[in-house]
Amino acid sequence: MCRNITELRGLEPAATDEEIEAAARQYVRKVSGIHTLSDKNREPFERAVAEVAEVTTRLLDALPSRRQPPKTVPPLRRPEVRAREAARAAG
Repeated sequence: MCRNITELRGLEPAATDEEIEAAARQYVRKVSGIHTLSDKNREPFERAVAEVAEVTTRLLDALPSRRQPPKTVPPLRRPEVRAREAARAAG
């Protein structure tokens, strides 16, 4: 399995839609081998991301809460990633 996908269950505050979509995107990239979208693969790729994100949301909602948070912090919560995203949005 993809080692880059971070556990989302047990986060405080709970995983956001953006974090769930990022994990879904990583998963779909890994299993499809698609890293660069083209006109031919964009629609099926994005549809798969949406479906995986939807199922992931349902799964996280259905599971009981965890006693301890995950060992790693999701990328979108890391200060260096947030700073890079903020710089990209400003520039």
